[in-house]
Amino acid sequence: MKNILIGGKWVDTSNYIDIINPYNGDIIDKVSKASSDHLREAVESALRGSKVMRGLTRYRRYEILSNTAELMMERKDEFAKTMALESGKPLSFSKGEVSRAYETVVLAAEEAKRLGGEVIPFDAAPTSSDKYCFYIRVPVGIVLSITPFNFPLNLVCHKIGPAIAAGNSIIHKPASKTPLTSLLLGEILLEAGLPKEALNIVICSSENAETYLVKNPLIRKISFTGSKVVGERIALNAGLKKLSMELGSNSGVIIDENTDITKAVAAVKVGAFGYSGQVCIHCQRAYIHESVYDEFKKKIIDAANSLVIGDPLEMRTDIGPMIDEKEIIRIQSWLKEAESEGAKILCGGQREGMVFKPTVVENVTEDMKIVKDETFAPTLSLIPFTDFKDAVSKLNNSVYGLQAGIFTDNVKNAYYAIDTLDVGGVMINDIPTFRIDLMPYGGMKSSGYGREGPRYAIEEMTEIKCVRFHL
Repeated sequence: MKNILIGGKWVDTSNYIDIINPYNGDIIDKVSKASSDHLREAVESALRGSKVMRGLTRYRRYEILSNTAELMMERKDEFAKTMALESGKPLSFSKGEVSRAYETVVLAAEEAKRLGGEVIPFDAAPTSSDKYCFYIRVPVGIVLSITPFNFPLNLVCHKIGPAIAAGNSIIHKPASKTPLTSLLLGEILLEAGLPKEALNIVICSSENAETYLVKNPLIRKISFTGSKVVGERIALNAGLKKLSMELGSNSGVIIDENTDITKAVAAVKVGAFGYSGQVCIHCQRAYIHESVYDEFKKKIIDAANSLVIGDPLEMRTDIGPMIDEKEIIRIQSWLKEAESEGAKILCGGQREGMVFKPTVVENVTEDMKIVKDETFAPTLSLIPFTDFKDAVSKLNNSVYGLQAGIFTDNVKNAYYAIDTLDVGGVMINDIPTFRIDLMPYGGMKSSGYGREGPRYAIEEMTEIKCVRFHL
């Protein structure tokens, strides 16, 4: 049994939730659930912790994060197994996530040493030649991080790492389905030397989180990754505080003529079906030039059928379970609805236990749910095109705008896509699912606002304080 963390102390709340292995339904652990009183305590602790953190030197923040990174790698197998058990992420992907999380924390550590300000040239104004000005960046105070189930370590590190680097205290609410990884990280952060008052990890209901955390004016910054619906609720209830929102997408890729189809298929296979499509930049829509459509279709079907379905704890497994039964039922209903409207399932479309088979669909229309909404499942819709600009227009025709991929050897087409696409990231000759942890990652439109990547997240977790000398 695991307890929540408040002010560096492990608290048994006498109220527990079961953590379920999504592959076989086994209860793998129980975790304490925070009440409203526990959340108030967490805020009080974080308020004290914010003052302690503000007093730490930048080098000390660097040391804490560097220690954290090293301790994570010492326990990398434990992290990977924990993620595989509670999220159903195949072990090979879980091991990769640990490596990425390590890099994220190292990047945050380095940025802690670089956090500074800028001299403002007041003498550039005609009336201010006798004045001197600069600004510094100061911590916001308390950062509330809220993360989903699909990246239970790296997404947490993308929020906690920059928060520490910036000199803030943290209240972290992980997804209730995958809290074990966060609690393990909490152990390591304390061991690494993070002040106890500065770290709070709570598992609670959405209602309590909204009432006692999101609405709390003492919390000055919320960093949220999750659904558009929940993000909108947070934005409506947060009040006057800084927000970063990463809200998902129905990301598309364009396969132009005269491109390497084998290379494109290999990439799209990962982007469309990796972690059962439960990735916010999952490659969901593929717009394929009609001259290479048949070749791409055949090869992506073969690729989908070649993937190994099975137990996520086995290294050979490519496709593990969906996170729960409800999500399987949902995607099945969406596909059934699409079929009734003329769509054709080329492969997949069925479940095997808690695993949903990689699915390729054609004859789709833009108003089908499997195209316009976020499937968050291993589905790929194939859409032929004749004119590149028309494909870009169709990819843009979405409420979302997180990332897009373009496979082309035509430089003019590449630059047209860069200039025209309303997305936060354009990946040329790669899938929209590509992310490296130092890039400014985030979306446009209903995919959210703000940017992650330690350098950019730190900017969002600090305030500018302007200082002026009248000489």
